[in-house]
Amino acid sequence: MSLEKPYLDVPGTTIFDAEQSRKGYWLNQFCMSLMKAENRERFKADQRKYLDEWPMTEAQKQAVLAADLNKAISLGGNIYFLAKLGATHGKSFQQMAGSMTGMTEEEYRDMMIKGGRSPEGNRVVGENGSAQAQNQPQGHGTGTLL
Repeated sequence: MSLEKPYLDVPGTTIFDAEQSRKGYWLNQFCMSLMKAENRERFKADQRKYLDEWPMTEAQKQAVLAADLNKAISLGGNIYFLAKLGATHGKSFQQMAGSMTGMTEEEYRDMMIKGGRSPEGNRVVGENGSAQAQNQPQGHGTGTLL
């Protein structure tokens, strides 16, 4: 049963709600497994083999293999769990966030130091601000760590 979700009108944002949590359960469990050094080594040695041990969807596995964080989030990944994947690839959270916005790490850092994105044009879906889907890398083959 799907509840009314007025927050879906937040541009450039995937809200991690109960539905997303259910959808991404195994993806997030895989990411948590990367907290153990031996699992990180196994994953880095043969990513596909390690992923096939998890009952994730093929789309989730492909997002992990491509290190496409935006796609992983759309498939139920939680950024705090996905941070373990970034760390496994030697990336900082700042580098991850930059890759997700189509910015370099430095561009992302500078934007955040200046107060983040402007709310102008970004209050509801359909405006033309910088956080709107048509102005974002999500789903356009970018947002990858590699």
